[in-house]
Amino acid sequence: MQIKIPEDVRYIIGVLENAGYEAYAVGGCIRDSLLGRTPKDWDITTSADPSTVKGLFRRTIDTGIKHGTVTIMLKSTGYEVTTYRIDGKYDDHRRPDSVEFTSELSEDLLRRDFTINAMAFNEKKGLVDLYGGEEDLANHIIRCVGDPYERFDEDALRIMRAVRFAAELNFEIEENTRKAAQKLAPFLKEISAERVENELTKLIMSDHPEKLIDACEMGITRMILPEFDEMLKTPQNNPYHIFDVGRHTIEVIKNIPKSKVLRYTALLHDVGKPACKTTDENGTDHFKGHNAAGEKIAEKVLRRLKMDNDTIRDVKKLVYWHDYGIKGDIKLTTFRKGLSKMGIEYFDDVILIKKADIAGQNPEFTEKSIANLEHLIEMKEQIVKENNCLKIADLQVNGKDLMELGIKQGPALGETLSLLLDRVLEQPELNSREKLLSMVREMLVNKE
Repeated sequence: MQIKIPEDVRYIIGVLENAGYEAYAVGGCIRDSLLGRTPKDWDITTSADPSTVKGLFRRTIDTGIKHGTVTIMLKSTGYEVTTYRIDGKYDDHRRPDSVEFTSELSEDLLRRDFTINAMAFNEKKGLVDLYGGEEDLANHIIRCVGDPYERFDEDALRIMRAVRFAAELNFEIEENTRKAAQKLAPFLKEISAERVENELTKLIMSDHPEKLIDACEMGITRMILPEFDEMLKTPQNNPYHIFDVGRHTIEVIKNIPKSKVLRYTALLHDVGKPACKTTDENGTDHFKGHNAAGEKIAEKVLRRLKMDNDTIRDVKKLVYWHDYGIKGDIKLTTFRKGLSKMGIEYFDDVILIKKADIAGQNPEFTEKSIANLEHLIEMKEQIVKENNCLKIADLQVNGKDLMELGIKQGPALGETLSLLLDRVLEQPELNSREKLLSMVREMLVNKE
């Protein structure tokens, strides 16, 4: 595969070379180019020290000057240029205590995580592959550069990155690399939640989220997502299921669109099942209340990962409602009330999680489950077509109207509006100003 360097990258390398220094495109951009992918970013490594780099270009940003990284701005695009370096000790398993600049490209490549990320290229020298990265790409292997125990001891997040790259590329982790990751997985406890969340998100957003099972087998999820370990240990002796909770979960993730909210909902939709499992006298497993239990556990997991509040809110909502109406015997009035509590804006995503959920269940029941799903969709479409009231803001009266009738501002006002909504959800035709005001007058008379 021919590597085509963008014009801006060629320009930066040319400026550095014309000044008497070495410079190469390096890392993920070379890996992706060799795989025939379009790189997201182009990073450059050079023998020039940071102050020299800054002196050669008009617009620069000191993004990581302590570690030798300068960002060169060309128009509105930034390119990271890092001086060849040797990392010092990693006492915290996260970042080097110190760095030493070097003039040797080989030493810079040696400090990198995996062979497939330790290749460099420029148009004069061609591909520089000192550690077998091209061969590992061809063989679909994730292998540490040098000693995997040293690489993971330096930065424990590389343990997660190994699985994440395996998921993104559908590669296998080389045996020694796998053994080292398994032994050193406890070091992940020292990695910030934000960095862990970033890698976990990339993993479950990949085409191969089943690699999360590898993460469990390597002891990784025990450190960052022990709830998944419990899910894998929880069988589902139930006619509707053919997988344990964990493997069912993987199937659901694989069948949901690549949205962060939807993928985390898929990951956590059944997280409440291990705690709610009961087995009847016939040996059939039941998981009553797992949606409510799952909502609470999902919040705990997402807060532990330092997820943003909007994502937490949406995932909790979808986890709670993912099982709603699953039996198919729900009536329109009951569904209207449920849709009011759910929020109609969540309905389409609930349907997506339900479809994915069905895809991970016993195929014998697929036809029936899809029919139940279509029944929900039909009822929702009828409610929209008839413009039914679903929330207090849809009522044909408001708080001001009620205060004019003598209801004081405060809890009583809110309670009255809620009572009106309940009546209208039962009988949508009651949502007219005259009928609602009449009901309120009647309530006030009865109170007297």
